[in-house]
Amino acid sequence: MGTYVVTGSASGIGAATTHLLEDEGHTVIGVDVLETTVRADLSTPQGRADAVTGIRTALRGGHLDGIAAVAGAGAHLDDPGKVLAVNYFAPVAVLEGLRRELAAGGEGRAVVVSSNSAGTAPLIDETLVRTVLTGDEEAALERARGRHIELPEEIAESAPSITAYASSKLALSLWVRRTAVTAEWAREGLLLNAVAPGAVLSPSVRSAIPPDTDPDNFPTPIPLGVFGQPEDVAFWVHQFLRPQARFTTGTVLYVDGGTDAAMRPEGSPLPLAPPEEVGAAEDAAGDGEGTRGP
Repeated sequence: MGTYVVTGSASGIGAATTHLLEDEGHTVIGVDVLETTVRADLSTPQGRADAVTGIRTALRGGHLDGIAAVAGAGAHLDDPGKVLAVNYFAPVAVLEGLRRELAAGGEGRAVVVSSNSAGTAPLIDETLVRTVLTGDEEAALERARGRHIELPEEIAESAPSITAYASSKLALSLWVRRTAVTAEWAREGLLLNAVAPGAVLSPSVRSAIPPDTDPDNFPTPIPLGVFGQPEDVAFWVHQFLRPQARFTTGTVLYVDGGTDAAMRPEGSPLPLAPPEEVGAAEDAAGDGEGTRGP
């Protein structure tokens, strides 16, 4: 049996993932602001450092078989800086801080929970995404709290931090794609993937929508006609953590009832751009003039 870390383990997708692992007989080191194995506030650098220290203490010198970075903050919160910190800087800090323990077993698995909002929300702050990916948390939080994108009134009331939320999830998905293929991860046998849920009835979503909301009247289409449950996402997190998932890394898997496919039917896969177009895009990005994203 193995040893796994699950952040956000006290509720929602994190709790469902914890149950799946424990039902198989694995040891789970839970991390949450609520009572669990390691209690820590992942919205602050000190809290993340305390989480990593607590996990190492719980390991007693052993190795990790997998990490599920599930903890997240929803767009309904009124502090976009906290949303950004929990959704991006927390999972990155935990995964980077425990990479050695994950590599020690030779077959480490890491999964983060992103969101289909990374590609379906029209309120992305691309400057914020680029700032986040530099690793400058102070500048990123300042940018997020500046609220540089004006929200329609109805969205501002129900999801005041939607720009920070969607931008943080896009940055996280990009970080996974870029990091998974580096030698420090891929050649060390460490697999890194992301699951991108859609409208899943986690505690944060339940608090943001009326209990009698009809899936067919949801702001984004849900072709399956039903909301997801935390267990639907936990299933795929669990699959990525299994030893048999040995040839998949750098993947962002949508678990959203078909929302991303309905809204962006030609968004993926995309053909590889000709070399001259790639060069031109890189030159534009270097000059800060890129328009297609980070």
